[in-house]
Formats: sequence, C-alpha cells, structure tokens
Amino acid sequence: MSTTRVSAVEAVEAHVRAFFEGHSVEGVDYDLGPERRAVVPRLRVLVVGPGPRGDGWAYVTAGCWAPAEKEGHGLEFVMTAHVRDQRFVELMAMTASYHCGGHRLGLEHSLPIGEPWVPGSACDHLLISLPYLHGPDLEHCPVPGGHARILWTLPVTPAEIEFRRCHGHEALEQLFDEAEINPLDPFRASVVA
Repeated sequence: MSTTRVSAVEAVEAHVRAFFEGHSVEGVDYDLGPERRAVVPRLRVLVVGPGPRGDGWAYVTAGCWAPAEKEGHGLEFVMTAHVRDQRFVELMAMTASYHCGGHRLGLEHSLPIGEPWVPGSACDHLLISLPYLHGPDLEHCPVPGGHARILWTLPVTPAEIEFRRCHGHEALEQLFDEAEINPLDPFRASVVA
C-alpha cells in the first residue's frame, strides 16, 4: 500500500475533524466486499454528529482521492442527513465504489441509488453539487501530493433529475433555492411537479 494513499486518507480525516471541531467524528471502515474493496482499498466513512456547525449528521468519504486522482487532484464526498444511520454509511461507500470503479463523478453529475435513500422517500438519485451547507472551507482539502475537493451528494427525485437534464444544473439549483428545501428532510417534496 502506498504511503501517499495512506497519508491522503489521514489528511482528509484531519481536515474533516478540524472543520467540524466541537462535533463528534467517528471513522467507520466499511466492508465493500473483496472485489469493490480492491477499487477503494482504504475507504473510511467519517460520521460527524450534530454540533456548532449544524444540527444534522454528515457522512464524509476518506479514501476516494488516491485511487481516482489525476495530476494530484481528486474528490471525496459528503452527505448530510437528519439522523445517524448505517444506511448513510452504506450510501457513501456505494458512491465511493461507483466513482473509483470507473464511473468518475464530478460536479453536476448524478447517480441512481436504485431505491429510495430512506424508505418512503421520493429521492432515489444523488446529485453531485458544491457543499453549500458547509462552504469552501470544507470543500478544499490539501492532501500530500495534491488537493481533494469534497463535494456534496444531495438526494434528489427522478423528476428533479429529468428537469436538470432538460434545463441544466443551475436551473435546478435555483428551484432548490426558491423552494428553500431542507436537504436533511428525506420526505421533502420534489421542487418539480
């Protein structure tokens, strides 16, 4: 295992812990199974509890940067949720595996979850966006040999994905702003009828 890979995971974890000072932060090793573990060998999901920066939970990947970086630049991902639940750790591990396994994600991309993000939710896709809830101080993370960008995985509805395909990412984000969505609410209404 390369020392750059190990130190990148440690750098992301240190960055997240510093950003979320005053919050509990737990590193969870998630077993993706042998085939997917080979794609993201050092994956950890950092589970951040409520605290001074917000009353929701944050789930942040640490381990995507090294297997998928190009010229020192790569991604990690953050999801916010209303509760602590293993489901969100699994979704972040799935996102990491998808990204590092050949489906490179980037800003304004999306991926299907294949089922509601929580039972009863209309949201069954993840939209990759800027981490608006946390800002650029979380987004920009130096790692040895480069820079990791932490992007938001926002659960969205199929109608919102279709709207984005027709009208663009910026138009969808404007609808989110106008509707003042609560991104922590798994049962929020779609902003598109």
